[in-house]
Amino acid sequence: MIGFVFRAVIAALGLWLATWLMPERIHIDSAVTLLLAGLLLGVVNAIVRPVAVILTLPLTLLTLGLFLLVVNAAMLALVALLLPGFSIDGFWAAFLAAIIVGITGWLGSWFIGSNGRVEVYARRGR
Repeated sequence: MIGFVFRAVIAALGLWLATWLMPERIHIDSAVTLLLAGLLLGVVNAIVRPVAVILTLPLTLLTLGLFLLVVNAAMLALVALLLPGFSIDGFWAAFLAAIIVGITGWLGSWFIGSNGRVEVYARRGR
């Protein structure tokens, strides 16, 4: 459970970064909406995204995986559709925001292990 919360906060940070980089294309009303968007994005990625990935598998294989960026943009657009106070202007804004959120999540996953704990590796001297 704590890993899901960490990942939701990282997704919220990615959404904040996307909003900061593209303020005219992505709009989030408040910090509460930002946190709810991160949480809802985590739920959508856990439930809806696997179904979408399986349904679009032939197209994903044909494009050598690049179509997954479109699936990620669709999941972000779905969150914007479901959550009042969060809006995205068009496909390309969702596409770029999905790339930003994906990179943020990828960087954040370096610090969160598979069991949801923050992992720090240190080499100790002898």
